[in-house]
Amino acid sequence: MAVAIGRNFNFQPCSPFKRARVANGRSRQICAAEQQRATWLPGLDPPSYLDGTLAGDFGFDPLGLGEDPESLRWYVQAELVHCRFAMLGVLGILVTDLLRVTGLSKIPVWFEAGAAKYDIANTQTLLVVQLILMGFVETKRYMDFVSPGSQGKASFFGIEDSFEGLEPGYPGGPILNPLGLAKDIKNAHDWKLKEIKNGRLAMVAMLGIFVQASVTHVGPIDNLVEHLSNPWHKTIIQTLANS
Repeated sequence: MAVAIGRNFNFQPCSPFKRARVANGRSRQICAAEQQRATWLPGLDPPSYLDGTLAGDFGFDPLGLGEDPESLRWYVQAELVHCRFAMLGVLGILVTDLLRVTGLSKIPVWFEAGAAKYDIANTQTLLVVQLILMGFVETKRYMDFVSPGSQGKASFFGIEDSFEGLEPGYPGGPILNPLGLAKDIKNAHDWKLKEIKNGRLAMVAMLGIFVQASVTHVGPIDNLVEHLSNPWHKTIIQTLANS
């Protein structure tokens, strides 16, 4: 009997051994544990619409958000973009914080960097430039999502060939894929899986950095240095308790 826990969480009990008959008529016991794909919870029966074809699909959708195929397509692209921003964010925060702590640069701590004044341009100019550049990129990305491959055929100062996408969410060309990785994007499941795993880890790391900044009011490198100075007493538990 299956035990159902919550939505789409069906656990199928099975014996690790089943009877199997070989070609010569003899029978023997063999290990017949089902060769199911990995799920976020061992023994979980994943939803039918998550069939394992998507990179990073481990059957996790307790709210049923991906039941609609069109919504699932959009959620996949949204997660991919958030993963990439999170990876860039973690790298940027750690590198600039390291430069600041070591005294190699006077860069402000990351959560105050947005309020700082920069010599290259004033705040209004930087905002306008960012809106134009990000608006262009996001518009092109959305148009490619709506009509896959369409943006590689358009013409914008003749640079589209350098950004020709492999499929929605995976741009190619010499600029965005200079090493020529995953040229055959249809058979690049391992590359996609590595990216989505690292991206999800980066999103968790960003959440930790946000909480750390809210509690301690310093950067992550400062927190690391403080912890290493007294590992047994400068821990997350003591920090949260003292806050």
